[in-house]
Amino acid sequence: MSEQTPADGKLPNRTVPFSKAFKDFIASDWAAPSDLLPASLPAAAWTPARRDRLRALFPGDRLIVPAGPYKVRCNDTDFRYRPHSAFAHLAGLGADHEPDAVLVLGPEAETDTLYFHPRVPRTDPEFYASSRYGEMWVGQRFSAGEMAALTGLRVRDSQDLAAALAAPGTDGGRRPGLRVLREADPAVTSLADALRGWADQAADAELAVACSELRLVKDAFEIGELDSACAATLTGFEAVIADLPEAVRRGRGERWVEGVFGLQARHLGNAVGYDSIAAGGEHACTLHWIRNDGDLRDGDLLLLDAGVEVDSLYTADVTRTLPVSGRYSPAQREVCLAVLEAQAAGLAAARPGAAFSDIHDAAARVIVQRLADWDLLPVSVDQALSPEGGQWRRWMPHGTSHHLGLDVHDCAAARQENYRRGRLAPGMVVTVEPGLYFKSSDQLVPDRLRGIGVRIEDDILITEDGHRNLTAAFPRHPDAVEAWMAAVQNRPSI
Repeated sequence: MSEQTPADGKLPNRTVPFSKAFKDFIASDWAAPSDLLPASLPAAAWTPARRDRLRALFPGDRLIVPAGPYKVRCNDTDFRYRPHSAFAHLAGLGADHEPDAVLVLGPEAETDTLYFHPRVPRTDPEFYASSRYGEMWVGQRFSAGEMAALTGLRVRDSQDLAAALAAPGTDGGRRPGLRVLREADPAVTSLADALRGWADQAADAELAVACSELRLVKDAFEIGELDSACAATLTGFEAVIADLPEAVRRGRGERWVEGVFGLQARHLGNAVGYDSIAAGGEHACTLHWIRNDGDLRDGDLLLLDAGVEVDSLYTADVTRTLPVSGRYSPAQREVCLAVLEAQAAGLAAARPGAAFSDIHDAAARVIVQRLADWDLLPVSVDQALSPEGGQWRRWMPHGTSHHLGLDVHDCAAARQENYRRGRLAPGMVVTVEPGLYFKSSDQLVPDRLRGIGVRIEDDILITEDGHRNLTAAFPRHPDAVEAWMAAVQNRPSI
């Protein structure tokens, strides 16, 4: 990496002084930036209604929604930037926009303002000296006019934020109340607390809940982005399938699979929506296996749980359990069919007006019945399903559904009465993902089933009359999966 300067408060050993001759020379003979303004972002047509819905919940208050700062990866290097999901939802900015920006919603829509750090002239030392904002380091940044054109928002320099928040209301009266999304940016939270004179955590928690619940029902733009994410994820799965023989041959095949899918995610979208689970053999029985450092072997299963996050930051979340050799063994097929039957029951329960928990309950009843058929339960099916039971969760510890959107586990701060104990409504997008996991060390399990882990996961949109499976193009039945893999692996190379 190139040497950095102290302009960003980095370590002194990363500092290289600039001579006066360099400073004079670097500022000269640059073409002027284009004065053409960019087209508005596709999301910009949808964000005003979202902001109005949030504002209506807190009349008279100023609502502070930061994008968030960079996060340190190690020493003086940062993780690739991603804005807070609430900021992306309300401002319409995706990809890696916009570090340190802050969206402030005023009591009236006309006062909504995006504070960010615009680009500086090339005569400014920041141009060459700042690894955080300098064009020489991070590329040409937006001007205030360009950011306004992109978002449709009033735009101000971030250095004006503190004074603006301290200012009285538009009628010259008392300063409006402040609420801040506390976890997004510690520096902005500290500023809000100082202006209020105390940390109003209760008020801020209400804002966090509201930002989360605002995304429970998706608008048409969001549904389109999720469709795109699912389509890109299908391409990623097929790239993995095509390269499975190479993953076996090279060793450490889980890493190979992770890399192949990650390439597609970065090429077709912004990134992976979460760390991919590429679990071969016994590793499939570890629910969040993201180490992905094992070999893939013919005869084993590969549980691939992965999703592409598109540039708007909406992500898919799909799981298929694939036979590495292209053919399931009888025992593998037996478990896959049990999970598929459970998923079908969960899908059948996914309809408007149903309880969110109905999906899980329907899938769980099938799982428990199959476990009883295998003589694994120490009690009856009804006893196992009762609140006092739960023995079946030894083999499926997780829930069957979660909301999906900008976050893979979207709307996580929503109140239980609106999420886990809530009702499904048109526009909600949820997963349906039962599984069975039989560890090789589990002495209660028949030998033929030990070491087999299977999960099948699809993303569904609740509609007016039922649901639409956004990932219906992914085969699910073992016969269809085998045919799919054969077709993909027999395609001519491009």
